[in-house]
Amino acid sequence: MTRKLFGTDGVRGTANMHPMTAEMALAIGAAAGRYFRREAGGTHRVVIGKDTRLSGYMFETALTAGLTSTGMSVLLLGPVPTPAVGLLTPSMRADVGIMISASHNPAHDNGIKFFGPDGFKLSDEAEGEIEALVESGVEPAQAGNIGRAKRIDDGRFRYQERVKSSFPHGMRLDGMKVVIDCANGAAYRAAPEVLWELGAEVIPVGTHPNGLNINDQCGSTKPQTAAETVVAHGADVGICLDGDADRVILIDEKGTVADGDQIMALMAGRWAEEDRLAGGTLVATVMSNLGLERYLGDRGLTLARTKVGDRYVVEMMRAKGFNLGGEQSGHIVMTDFATTGDGLMAGLQFLAEMVRTGLPASRLARNFEPVPQLLKNVRFGAGQTPLDAASVQGAIAEAEATLSGRGRLLIRKSGTEPLIRVMAECEDEALLSQVVDGIVAEVQAAAG
Repeated sequence: MTRKLFGTDGVRGTANMHPMTAEMALAIGAAAGRYFRREAGGTHRVVIGKDTRLSGYMFETALTAGLTSTGMSVLLLGPVPTPAVGLLTPSMRADVGIMISASHNPAHDNGIKFFGPDGFKLSDEAEGEIEALVESGVEPAQAGNIGRAKRIDDGRFRYQERVKSSFPHGMRLDGMKVVIDCANGAAYRAAPEVLWELGAEVIPVGTHPNGLNINDQCGSTKPQTAAETVVAHGADVGICLDGDADRVILIDEKGTVADGDQIMALMAGRWAEEDRLAGGTLVATVMSNLGLERYLGDRGLTLARTKVGDRYVVEMMRAKGFNLGGEQSGHIVMTDFATTGDGLMAGLQFLAEMVRTGLPASRLARNFEPVPQLLKNVRFGAGQTPLDAASVQGAIAEAEATLSGRGRLLIRKSGTEPLIRVMAECEDEALLSQVVDGIVAEVQAAAG
């Protein structure tokens, strides 16, 4: 079926505009409650976490109303990272987990992500069934079967202990100065506390959320402030999370930024040396740099690509038994430890390698020379389909012919924003710009 609500990572949009309204959240909650409470009798639970957006209060309340109306009991975690919901859903024997967050998007956006009882994100098929229930409406529970809601005060601490358990036993971060940028988001307390408890000298950035400043000139999508802080304080490394802390971008002691591809390269190489990399394979998306693929190939390792979205990375990992994957944007998934991307956990793996080798971050965060890559976004209006225009299709075909044997082209519609993403890779940077700019111009013209 064609999905209208769900994108690549749940439902997302501007708060108080369709589909992210309180009324829709109520309907989604009721539909999810009915979907996960198909069997009569017994206790049915849902775990709900959120980031620090002002609209989180509204959606938390609306979802709770919808879920309890169908007999689900709701456990409210408050502000916690997305991976905490993935952890606590099976831990608390819940039928479903929900994270209220728009991840790296600005504060005016919000979203609803679902996790199954195993702690992994729902499949497209399951989301499609929930969407169908939203459209058809659901029968509420009888008055005596309405669910209850309870606030859980120690969810963050449970998550922090799980994160620390992924760090090598007995290893400490004594003497290490770490800048941690929490993007004024969900990990604003958890991340600095974990690093401090492991012995690091912590320099916090983006740890004063006010409901409107999440991802605002900070975090994994805007690492400049953290980079400047690393240099100014003479820190050993910087760790930049996004609003819901499932992404990480690293900064070395010189202020240079390293993306998810470089982090995955380091981890894949190290895990392979220790015979820990299942199947000798790293799973990443079509967005990962060609340089990463070459780096792995030189070491006899394989890069398996999926379409964009960390849930698709996880689906392949689970289907084929791989244990390491992620995205260039900083989702790093380690199924030995977690069910979804965990920025803090991945950052700790990097710190552990710094301690183990005694090498500076600048040596560990530059594992391959990236092939020049250019990505440009074109925004389009409601109801527009610029990729269907003959002029755009012609420009794409011409670009593919030009790059044949010399590079790679990827054109896709964003699953979370009204954007067309135009990306290409090529050693010839002049040709790279020519190809991308040509397609962007045609898409812009088609979008008016």
